[in-house]
Amino acid sequence: MATNKINVVEKTPGTHIEYALSGGKKITFGDDELTINLASRERDYEVSLDICIDEEDGVVIGTGGKAQKYAAQIVIPARRYDVIEDGEDENGEPKEISVPIPFDMSLCTLILWGLEV
Repeated sequence: MATNKINVVEKTPGTHIEYALSGGKKITFGDDELTINLASRERDYEVSLDICIDEEDGVVIGTGGKAQKYAAQIVIPARRYDVIEDGEDENGEPKEISVPIPFDMSLCTLILWGLEV
């Protein structure tokens, strides 16, 4: 079940980057400056995305290139699986398969850093 909720941590005080959640899997920063489909970034391991403001006041992913100010970090937990029985193997033993559990944004964390004014 997709939710439009995310865990938010204000790491440092101050003004924080504006964001909006949509569709149970997307986050948009600024005034439609950058939209990220978090579900498409989910992997079998934890994923961390750095969100920065560049030298032209644009919002970018990553700390390299023209990134100037650190604005936020998104932590996407490792993909979860259900193990279900799927018939029997050649020895008559139950055969199990792993099925991915649908993405749940409420398990993600958005860490906000105060921006210099």
